[in-house]
Amino acid sequence: MFNIIILGITSFLTDISSEMIYPLLPIYLVNHLGASPAILGLIEGIAESTASLAKVFIGFFSDRLKQRRSFAILGYGFSAIGKFFLYISGTWGMVFAARFIDRLGKGIRTAPRDALIADSSGEKRRGFSFGLHRTMDTVGAALGVLLAIYFIQHYQGDFKKVFLFSLIPAVLGVMVLFKVREKPPENKSPAVKQGFSPAGLIRSFRALDRRLKFFLLITLIFNLGNSSNQFLLLRAKNLGFSLVSVVVMYLVYNITYALTSYPAGRISDIIGRKKILVAGYLFYGLVYFGFARAIPADNFIWFLFGLYGFYMGFTDGIEKAFISDIAPLDSRATLIGLHATLAGIALLPASLVAGILWKTYGPAVPFWFGGAMGILASISLAIFI
Repeated sequence: MFNIIILGITSFLTDISSEMIYPLLPIYLVNHLGASPAILGLIEGIAESTASLAKVFIGFFSDRLKQRRSFAILGYGFSAIGKFFLYISGTWGMVFAARFIDRLGKGIRTAPRDALIADSSGEKRRGFSFGLHRTMDTVGAALGVLLAIYFIQHYQGDFKKVFLFSLIPAVLGVMVLFKVREKPPENKSPAVKQGFSPAGLIRSFRALDRRLKFFLLITLIFNLGNSSNQFLLLRAKNLGFSLVSVVVMYLVYNITYALTSYPAGRISDIIGRKKILVAGYLFYGLVYFGFARAIPADNFIWFLFGLYGFYMGFTDGIEKAFISDIAPLDSRATLIGLHATLAGIALLPASLVAGILWKTYGPAVPFWFGGAMGILASISLAIFI
């Protein structure tokens, strides 16, 4: 439990830092630096996808070296450095560098950190542990958005001041992480099979549990329609809402995300992960259809941001708990990393397609496409797993 709390505090502080700047980035890029929605998609897609390649390999090395803590510290440190690059940015190229470094840090830390959470939890309390961690993470995100609103109003829209203040919780999060303890996993997994390795990808994939193979494929399909969340924020701005209103909408999303993560995790311990995930992907599809149909100054969009938080609460931690349940013990971090890598790789074409569809056919079309992919993922999960 000690590790779960420490990792939760680190994520709490890091998300304060990240969410102080995240909802501002699309407006900063498009309105202040003159970048187009296609450039936004390019930056987010390349940064997320390329950095996500690190997740499976770092997960593999974490399993082989039996090291979680050192990789987590390194990853959170990279994210802090990325915030500094954003502070000194003056062109969209510098913003790209900042986002790439920040996302690379996420790629380094994600699988070892999540494996450490799984290692530190009994199987019957794994949903609880991931749900608690997600809740602490998302409470930090909500606080970060509140701070962003305060600094925007106090400094009259000075983005650089917000970027500078975001460095403080980022550095504190890294410092707290030094308290975490390495925890060898309990050898109680019912799915201990041949280990998974990136080098023997095809051979290793065939050896996996059938449910895990289908889930990874569904993840890839789903994320081809799951473009960067920054398109949601840009959509709200496009519909005529002010910068402060857009950031407050993002706060609504984070609050519902925080409120649902822990209950969803606990419920998944009782009724199973699959039912929760099916509902979560269904929520996603319906929310994206709502964004597609939204009209200028439509206050229904506030409700959509809240529902989007439900989707995240019903899927983010549950996906990791589901993989932890059925992954081979000696490949847990590798497979958590592979899941994140597949999602990240898909984000490049997803964000590029969203940007091109937005520019070519209008702002609604990317959301019709994303919604259809969400519904398809929900149905596929219900049938094949």
